[in-house]
Amino acid sequence: MIALRILALVVGVVMIAGTVGSAVRTVVLPRGVQARITRYVFLAMRMLFRLRMGRAPTYEKRDRIMALYAPLSLLMVLVAWITLTLTGYIGVFWGMGGRALREAFYLSGSAIVTLGFQHAGNLLGTAVVLTEAALGLVLLALLITYLPSLYNAFSRREAAVTSLEVRAGSPPSGVQMLERFWIVDRLDKLDELWVTWEQWFVDIEESHTSFPALVFFRSPQPDHSWVTAAGAVLDAASLILSSVDRPDTPEPQYMIRAGYLALRRVADFFGIPYDPDPPSDDPITIARDEFDEVYDRLAAAGIPVKERNQAWKDFAGWRVNYDVVLVALAGLTMAPYAMWSSDRSLSTWRPGFLQRLALGRF
Repeated sequence: MIALRILALVVGVVMIAGTVGSAVRTVVLPRGVQARITRYVFLAMRMLFRLRMGRAPTYEKRDRIMALYAPLSLLMVLVAWITLTLTGYIGVFWGMGGRALREAFYLSGSAIVTLGFQHAGNLLGTAVVLTEAALGLVLLALLITYLPSLYNAFSRREAAVTSLEVRAGSPPSGVQMLERFWIVDRLDKLDELWVTWEQWFVDIEESHTSFPALVFFRSPQPDHSWVTAAGAVLDAASLILSSVDRPDTPEPQYMIRAGYLALRRVADFFGIPYDPDPPSDDPITIARDEFDEVYDRLAAAGIPVKERNQAWKDFAGWRVNYDVVLVALAGLTMAPYAMWSSDRSLSTWRPGFLQRLALGRF
């Protein structure tokens, strides 16, 4: 019995330490690192939501269901932290001796909810009770302070996504953005837009790796998505550089680099494989005939275009940098239909079992 109590004490301490470590990695540490408890909670919740979604006949219905996934999963993380802390302290109180398992449960429950309906009875027990009460309050406070930071980042992201509808339509596309800018005679003003979206991608890289749950927060409008918005802007810049006959400027090139680096950082966190230095002639998910249709649209709109074959080679050379990660993230987030983005997700990267586990990595 003594050995069993010692084992319960050790296991309890390990559970408490693991919970604290998970909370620190999830909320406090300003970088994307693995937190096993949060990871398993999000993975389990994703499985439940997939069952709930079943074979939903329309995207709108699937979107309504999945809109609750990230918020509810965050709440379940707090439930998991509290439950593990409660269980760990039960093991500690029982392992310290002098009380039955039921009494240890009452004492741990009394401490973690700070109601104080059960007394420890001695100085050492009281000290342990105080640590549990303090830890319960800290865990709750951590999540409460985490939410404003998360929603601030979400608000910044969605402001740009919503404003893109004015310039690139809904669903957004790179070719529609160029057509609209050309119609209002502002093609020369695009460099200002590239600078804005370069800053947006920098923010995405920082926020979506520091707060990985943010990746799964869906836009207020079902036809909006941060992934498809990123794809539309990147495609527009790639088309400008490859197909539109105008002097090259550095702004779209910097923006594309900021974009694919941001998407790759997010992909790294979720274990999505990609070639970090792909050759310019690597295949992409855009077929030549699809590019030709867009090329013809640009020419029909009166936009001056470069030689067709060279334009295709140059476009593929830019797109290859973000093609795989863009499509994979569209599939991971169940993004709505958008030209050259989410419509690729069913025919490309499919995670294996270990990578499916990695998709819940937090």
